[in-house]
Amino acid sequence: MASFNQVILLGNLTRDPQLKYLPSQTAVVEFGLACNRKFKGQNGEDREEVTFVDCSAFGKQAEVLNQYCTKGKPLFIQGRLKFDSWEDKQGGGKRSKLTVVIENFQFIGSRDGGGGGGGGGQEGGGEHDQRPQRPQQGRPQQSRPQNAPPPQQPFGEEEQFKEDDIPF
Repeated sequence: MASFNQVILLGNLTRDPQLKYLPSQTAVVEFGLACNRKFKGQNGEDREEVTFVDCSAFGKQAEVLNQYCTKGKPLFIQGRLKFDSWEDKQGGGKRSKLTVVIENFQFIGSRDGGGGGGGGGQEGGGEHDQRPQRPQQGRPQQSRPQNAPPPQQPFGEEEQFKEDDIPF
């Protein structure tokens, strides 16, 4: 029987990443992610539900996440669920934990806010997506007096759209 194990989450880190190294010198990072869901309750009031998810990454991804992520920063991740179970040494009972193993990620937000970059690759030290950052394009913001007419459009941008022309 075929199976599919993929998770896509967007949330904020609940704690600073914790970097460790395996005996094979592979980097491993662990952190928590909080994903918020806003909805209306049965009585019509706005409600919010938070899901806390444990995440881990390996190799170059782990090092990059450790370097650029801190508690509270937003992060978009794609990965797979991993189920761990073990015997509790103190209580003797069985324990278990569900973790998302990150396969790709994307920083969210501005460069000043710790985002703007991206990441991807394979678990276990695969290549990290090192795309060069493009400078923001567009015109620099300039202030003008309140009563001044709007600036002239450059050649080729004179066409005006009516509200009916917009398809959404």
